[in-house]
Amino acid sequence: MNKPFNMLWGSASADFQYEGGFSEGGRGLLTHDFVTDGSHEVPRKITYELPDGIKGSSPIRGSIPEGAIGCIDPNEYYPSHKAVDFYHRYKEDIALLADMGLSLMRFGICWTRVFPTGEEELPNEEGLKFYDNVIDECLKYNIEPMITICHDELPAVLANKYGGWSNRILIDRYVKLCEVLFNRFGDKVKYWITFNELNVLQGYSHLGTTRADAQTTFQCIHHLFVASAKAKILAKELMPGAMLGAMFASSPTYPATCHPDDQQAWMDQRRRVFYFSDVMLRGYYPSYSQKIWDELGISITMADEDDDILREGTLDFYSFSCYRSTTVSREDTLGIIALPFGSNPYLKATPWGWPIDPTSIRYVLNEVYDRYQKPLFIVENGLGEIDQPDENLFVQDDYRIDYLNDHFAEIKKAVEIDQVPVLGYTMWGGIDLVSLSTGEMKKRYGWVYVDMDDKGNGTKDRYPKASYYWMKEFIETNGKNLKGN
Repeated sequence: MNKPFNMLWGSASADFQYEGGFSEGGRGLLTHDFVTDGSHEVPRKITYELPDGIKGSSPIRGSIPEGAIGCIDPNEYYPSHKAVDFYHRYKEDIALLADMGLSLMRFGICWTRVFPTGEEELPNEEGLKFYDNVIDECLKYNIEPMITICHDELPAVLANKYGGWSNRILIDRYVKLCEVLFNRFGDKVKYWITFNELNVLQGYSHLGTTRADAQTTFQCIHHLFVASAKAKILAKELMPGAMLGAMFASSPTYPATCHPDDQQAWMDQRRRVFYFSDVMLRGYYPSYSQKIWDELGISITMADEDDDILREGTLDFYSFSCYRSTTVSREDTLGIIALPFGSNPYLKATPWGWPIDPTSIRYVLNEVYDRYQKPLFIVENGLGEIDQPDENLFVQDDYRIDYLNDHFAEIKKAVEIDQVPVLGYTMWGGIDLVSLSTGEMKKRYGWVYVDMDDKGNGTKDRYPKASYYWMKEFIETNGKNLKGN
């Protein structure tokens, strides 16, 4: 199998955006099962019900009232329930990826397929068997499976009963999930991601807490740090030779101008990004943590043993998403977690306003390797666009080919010129899936078109796009079809 730049190449997905199979095979309710669809103009919502029966909704990353629990409103559309039906089409999808010559597939485990409420004594065998089948199908084609243990969600019961990750009991529930997965799949899966995009998680759908204030959010994050470290310690015992990482949103930020205060704003913003990986890859809270806590007026409660756990459970690699770049200025106010800020007048943007910046990926690879000296995985990158299929449902997505070509050229420079050890690359949504940010199908990323609209209508049949055949040639020729190569 050819591996351009001596890297693994593949696709990536999240269970609630891709899998479907809602309420099948013993699957329990996830927090994301209460999140509606939306669009660029209409934000997604979490629907909930209060003890007195009154129903309401909140923003996807916001909080819900105390005592509320997630509920399903039959008048709303919940994309996680159908997604694009990988649950029934996994053999077809994996065969399509294999035909391209891909060597890696990143997918998320649905926690409630394994433990429907998160509190069962024994796991759900039907759920485990489904993932056995997916892994075996990958290996049949010499595709390395990469498992995301928790991709932004958790069992609704754990959210409603305990307040999600604000309660330390979630650490034990998560480690129990890991123990089952490691024992079941450890001899077949080498690459694991403990949590997805820890540095952008907030609110009920992601953290399972009804409150989205800074104190609650950072307490949740500490519990996630400890849970990840415990998973790494357990993996060393149960899966010698396996590699564990976590995934961080790492799209770069540039100072808006050369004004010294803009440079300071950039440093403060970037520290908000690296706060997470500094703890998880170095094993301790960085010196600037106290400054962040003081600015937000928070105090983290830690158990006596946590320092030792964090120190022992450091990660083996840094994996990240990089879709765009943004700018920050001295006028910007940093929130609870530093999300992207301003646009860049030097760059073109997608219909959703995301600047297209191929050099950003080389920037991040160097920035991160300089900081940690650990290998890296690019596990999310890609172009969300409005694909227009012809009468045969074929998409001539030359814009996506240009995007990939230019980003791959920058990855090649990082690997071959800068000598950054990059283990692999997985494009987001190799098969079209539901957008996380907007909950729609119109924002498509894949090499393969899925016949489905924003409300789940369509055959869900798969149709390779022009970029599919370009990527296949990229693999077959070891990257010789790169323009400007």
